[in-house]
Amino acid sequence: MELLIDQLFDLSGMLCEEESRHCIKVMRHRAGDTVSICDGRGTLYTGRIAEADSRGCLIADIEATVMPGRGYGVHIAVAPTKNIDRLEWFVEKATELGIDRITPIVCDHSERTRLRLDRLERIATAAAKQSLKYRLPLISEPVEADRLMRQSTESGRFILHCNDNPKPHLLDAVTPATDVVVLIGPEGDFSDREIETARAHRFVEATLGQSRLRTETAAMAACHIVNLRNEAGRR
Repeated sequence: MELLIDQLFDLSGMLCEEESRHCIKVMRHRAGDTVSICDGRGTLYTGRIAEADSRGCLIADIEATVMPGRGYGVHIAVAPTKNIDRLEWFVEKATELGIDRITPIVCDHSERTRLRLDRLERIATAAAKQSLKYRLPLISEPVEADRLMRQSTESGRFILHCNDNPKPHLLDAVTPATDVVVLIGPEGDFSDREIETARAHRFVEATLGQSRLRTETAAMAACHIVNLRNEAGRR
């Protein structure tokens, strides 16, 4: 997959200027080449370059294929880090691994509450191109952690925190082929009040092991574990 854009082309088959430039200047395609394009929502398009113009590349003989879904959903709700580079790293790597939704959450101990979602979406798009992902993650507006707990509809709901009470490992707690949301707190962790609220809304407390991880590392590990559990469950 060489291109991934929301508005693929108009009715004439013309790519937008940004993706035309990427196709011709970066990928070095010429007239007659076959290209693969994805809309970020699961449809793969293949076509032939009829006019190789970096300002408006014309695609002809377009065929569409709806790619099958994974059969489970991965939703990571994470408190944005004070150093924004760390959150951006998570968005990039989680997109490469496979994630359906990322929700920034505002917690009692949060150090950052404002984000540039447009930048995060561009990072996710670039990562999806590189890793051949057919679906872009939904990156939601920041929301209070309490509100997300109340509104979550996933059958698998988990909260990760550093309290010493016994908790199952996330790998053992996740049920394959189900939609899962995992809450990751800020660098100061969730407050006792937030943990009680999560319990009241049937969130299962879980752990990633004995190591104390940074926020973005924990979010990445949780994303990987949910994917790994599902991939192992299909064997």
